[in-house]
Amino acid sequence: MKPMMKPLLSVAALAAALHALPAQAAGEAKNVIFFLGDGMGPTTVTASRIYKYGEAGKLNMEQLSRTARVKTFSNDAQTTDSAPSMSAYMTGVKMNNEVISMSADTRAIDPNSNGTGNCGSGNGQPVATLLELAKAKGKAIGAVTTTRVTHATPAATYSHVCHRDAESDIAAQAVPGGAGYNAKLGAGLDVLMGGGSKFFLPTASGGKRPDGRNLLTEMQAKGYTLVSSGSELAAFNPQSGGKLLGIFNKDHMDYELDRVKNSLNQPSLADMTAKAIDTLSRNGNGYVLMVEGGRIDHALHGTNAKRALEDTIAFDNAIKTALAKVDLNNTLIVVTADHDHTMTINGYAKRGNPIHDIVRGYADGKESKDADGATYTALVFGNGPNRKASRVSVDSATAMGDDYQQETGVRLSSETHGGGDVMLMSSGAGSKGFKGVMDNTKVFGLVKSALGL
Repeated sequence: MKPMMKPLLSVAALAAALHALPAQAAGEAKNVIFFLGDGMGPTTVTASRIYKYGEAGKLNMEQLSRTARVKTFSNDAQTTDSAPSMSAYMTGVKMNNEVISMSADTRAIDPNSNGTGNCGSGNGQPVATLLELAKAKGKAIGAVTTTRVTHATPAATYSHVCHRDAESDIAAQAVPGGAGYNAKLGAGLDVLMGGGSKFFLPTASGGKRPDGRNLLTEMQAKGYTLVSSGSELAAFNPQSGGKLLGIFNKDHMDYELDRVKNSLNQPSLADMTAKAIDTLSRNGNGYVLMVEGGRIDHALHGTNAKRALEDTIAFDNAIKTALAKVDLNNTLIVVTADHDHTMTINGYAKRGNPIHDIVRGYADGKESKDADGATYTALVFGNGPNRKASRVSVDSATAMGDDYQQETGVRLSSETHGGGDVMLMSSGAGSKGFKGVMDNTKVFGLVKSALGL
């Protein structure tokens, strides 16, 4: 007589059982570095790999041990903007487009032209961010970006506003003890670096602030060392104590291609990452650091693939720098993006053909032609500004130029985000749960658990 077989679990029961399994030990990570490539969709990752290392190469981020796929839709849109997507990573809450780190019922309200405004009565509530939770547990916290420090991605880590463009209000939330300060930050961010001095300075000093405040001097009075160039950052001694404020441009920092080509005295993202880690590591309780490659997104909006690829490589170099400095036995590294873009790899180019060049066929190496006999590039965009009434051939020298804007399918004044899923790569303490397909809000829960918050 055959032994009785145990009944198979239903799909629902199996999913519930798997969900109940602990993904990681709570509090496994002492430190977390959350890398965010703004707009760095899968095609941008692939194109950047080919651009720098060839088809068979690997980016530094691709050498991390865990991979996942992340859904990025916002509370009210299939295709998110950076504000609610980064806020979902930082708070675990789905919110509406344009909203930063507020409850799901918050309506986006346009601010004044100088970046001030409020949510209005009865319009949502702030929700706690990872940096705020970490600060409450005695950890050091920091945010580093190549955009303005008041831009959507960094702002989502430390501020709460009903519209991402309220950047004067966002800046005020970073100034300990000042009017509008976000008291959930305790004694304040320990590191804040990027561009955007105009929202810290009054209009009389060439800034945007209508209240007459100079937030840079206010922060210096609260113990921040202010650095404004790459050489000043290099000279800063993290062991000297105190907090670090680096503001390296009036607006966004320059694209990496232009920073290098024009020998600008701005630090690289890798430079900022290294100094931030050294500064935050003074805290014996650990730290949470967010690092954004923010200008990847801006180049993609302009359908300028070459600058997007250069900024992605600079972002990847910052990851390499971090991996060389930290101990993965106590540090979690997470690398992801807030949304996709409409760039795609086009045609059947031969292996080794420069990814931003015109397509040359894999069979004969000759220039590929469209149905009307015109050459075309490997990288194109679904929409954006560069669509002519009728196509003409693109020559190789033009296509590979620094300022070339790839062709687009739908003509718009600016290329839009894409609604596709993005990649997530992770390694280190507490990384075991980062696998499969997950919502961006789930990423918050995994990081929070890894930190034991």
